Formats: sequence, C-alpha cells, structure tokens
Amino acid sequence: MNEKLLTFKRDIKGKKICVVGIGISHLPLIDFLLDCGAEVTACDRKTKEQLGATFDSLVRKGVSLVLGEEYLQHLSGDLIFKTPGLRPDVPELLEAQAKGIPVTTEMELFMQLCPAHITAVTGSDGKTTTTTLIYKLLTMAGFTTHVGGNIGAPLLPEIEKIKETDRVVLELSSFQLQTMKTSPQVAVITNITPNHLDYHKSYDEYIDAKKNIFCFQKENGLLVLNESNDVTRGAKGEAKGKVITFSRTESADVYLDGDMIMFRGEPVLNVHDIKIPGKHNVENYMTAIAAVYPIVSAEMITSCAKEFGGVAHRIEFVRELDGVRYYNSSIDSSPNRTLNTLGVFSEPVVLIAGGKDKGIPYDDLGPALKEHVKAMVLVGPTAKVIAEVAKKVAPEIPVIFEESYEQAVLKAKEQAASGDIVLLSNASTSFDMFNNFEERGNLFKKLVMEL
Repeated sequence: MNEKLLTFKRDIKGKKICVVGIGISHLPLIDFLLDCGAEVTACDRKTKEQLGATFDSLVRKGVSLVLGEEYLQHLSGDLIFKTPGLRPDVPELLEAQAKGIPVTTEMELFMQLCPAHITAVTGSDGKTTTTTLIYKLLTMAGFTTHVGGNIGAPLLPEIEKIKETDRVVLELSSFQLQTMKTSPQVAVITNITPNHLDYHKSYDEYIDAKKNIFCFQKENGLLVLNESNDVTRGAKGEAKGKVITFSRTESADVYLDGDMIMFRGEPVLNVHDIKIPGKHNVENYMTAIAAVYPIVSAEMITSCAKEFGGVAHRIEFVRELDGVRYYNSSIDSSPNRTLNTLGVFSEPVVLIAGGKDKGIPYDDLGPALKEHVKAMVLVGPTAKVIAEVAKKVAPEIPVIFEESYEQAVLKAKEQAASGDIVLLSNASTSFDMFNNFEERGNLFKKLVMEL
C-alpha cells in the first residue's frame, strides 16, 4: 500500500487546485486531480477556439477555465501545478507564492509519491536513447518497469499501478529539474554542453538545473557521470552518495579496452554487437551499463545491443532511392547534436538544417560541415547563421535557402548522387514551424517516401 499516495489523496480532496498549462502531460494530471476529489481550475494562453474539443471536454468534467493572454493573472487556490516550460520566477507565480500558495509540477509530485526505485537520466545529448536502453535492460532483467518524464505517457495518473518492487526510469529536462526538490536513487547525467539558453538566463543556471537531479540524493544514492565532459567531471565532488564514471577516451569505471566496453575490469559488451550506429551510441551504452550493471548481466546487455534498432528521429533510416540513403535525425535541436550525427557517416552528406534559435553558438559545427557535407539546404531563422559558419571554414559548400520542407527535400534530392546521404539534422529547435521535433521528423519522412 502506498501510504504517501493515500495521504496525498486524503489531503487534496475538496482543495482548490490551479493547473497552469493545458498540454499533453497536464490533461491526464487534471483527470487525476478530479478523481482525487479536487476542484480544478486550468489556465492557458490558448483561447476557447484554439482548444477546440479539449475546451468542451474540460467543461463537461467541471473544470473552471482561465484562457487568453492574461491567463496568469490572479492565480489562486491551495496548490498550483506549473507547466515545465514556464519559468518559475515569472511575477505571477512569485506573487502567488508570496501569498503562501505552494507551486509544484506533475513530475515533482510523482517523484515524491512514487513507491518504486527510480533511475532518472538528464543531459544535453543522449537522454532519450540512454533512458530507453535502461528501461529495456531492466525489463529484460525481469523487473516490471515504467518509463516516463520527457518520453512516454505521464506517470502520475498511473501511480496506483506502480508497486514498491517495480522500477521506474525517467528522462528529465532542465525545465523539469529546475525546481526539483527530490532526487532519484540512481541519477544519470550523460553530458552537459550549452543548451536552452533561450529559456535559461545563463549557462550556469542551466548547469545548476541539471545538477538538481542528484542534489537531494542520500548516501546510498548512485550518480553516473561522464568523465569526458568538463562540467560533469567537475561535479564528482558534489555527489551525495556513490559515483560511477564512464568515458570512451578517459580513465573511468566504464571504459573502452579496444572494442570491448569494460566495467571495472570486467568485459561487458563488444561495440561491434551494437546495432545502432555512431560513437555517441557506444557512449549511450556505456552510460546505461554504468547505471544497471551487474543487476543486468553482460549476456542480457549483448542481446539488447544486437536487437535494439534505436529510437525514432535519431539517425533513423527512412529509405534508399536511386542509391541515395535518407536519414531522419530531427531530434538534433542543437549544433552539438548535429556535429555528432555528421560524424556517423563516411559518405558525402547533403544536409537539411535550420530552425528556431536557442541562443547557443554554432561555430563548433564548422569543422564537421567541412569534413562531411557536400551541400546544404537551409530553412528557418537559423539558416543564415549556419550558412555563415560554413562560409568561414568551407566556402565551397553549396548553400540553398528554402522556405518550406517540401522544397527543401526536393532540392536535397537534386544535390545528391548515388552513394550519398540526405540527412535531416537541424542543429536548431522545431518551434519555428512545428509543435515539436517529432512533427518535423514525421513530415520529412512523409516527403521522402513520396519522392
């Protein structure tokens, strides 16, 4: 019996709860709160017309709605749930807290109430693949495992089904971690490089948000860190419990000996058994091994490596046409991700890139463009920035600017010859034209299949 959950449900009954943001994760949250007997008010910038059927559904359920540009005015109630994308220091939230109203998030509450062992993964790159690997490996080892956070369905509405003997694996963003006051039993940081500086006020604030994943661990907690990354290597001294490090290039607990991934002297996985391509995916396996070995055996890890074909929108093979292979890596929303993705290919690449700027520098992308790219088709607000970076190091690379993805895919096809790669790897976020990177990647795949 989950006593913490029972106490929460008893305390929340009849209370006035304000949910800020009517998004994918908050709709199940609203249903959960209603089932607990709370009175719910939902606030969102969207209008009644923009919400469409969601508006009618919420009204039928008895939810009060505050919509439009002034949706944050006069926040009230006994508890406020904030959407992760809303900064915690907006004046309206600070004013509510000054009145004594607590502010939390769906993920914070889940971590406080969850009865099961939690492994949580954060980082600038590699989070989703590493989270998925840990989830698959723990499932193979016989655990009933639940995955959530930035991937999968919200877990709070499912919390009554989660037992103490289960395992939970979470992918957590800096947005979710910024106000977190609870840390998991196993905290994993894949790497930290400049990211989301359009949201965070500084790189230091972004780093501090990431570190919240382990700041509240106890002495029996485990922290997995990248020995090759300056920021994570420097965080070892701040750990509350045990630390396991991994690195492809440095001395660490999980390291490479030739083609073999080793755990403190024990051979675990031959890199040639890893089905998904790229050195960064070798690193993702090393990260996962650091988190689960020896609870998950080397034999199980090898079996997973041979079978696991990767996560959608991450160097995802779409099709081959006239000797040209098309890959979708729409997840690449930063220059560093595109840099790593380009390094996977030895063939000439026709690159489709561009999107919304996150306020981070693009200069480091230059050498990878020079080494791997034969032509670029650029779209979106960052198109000119990427073009300028290429011009500095490789002015010979043809650059084509397009307004739409329909035209971008057609131009990429024209530029590619048999044996080439056409790669969608944007180095920028999708929010200039799309709701998310999945929508962008799905459109690319649709257009490629129509060629």
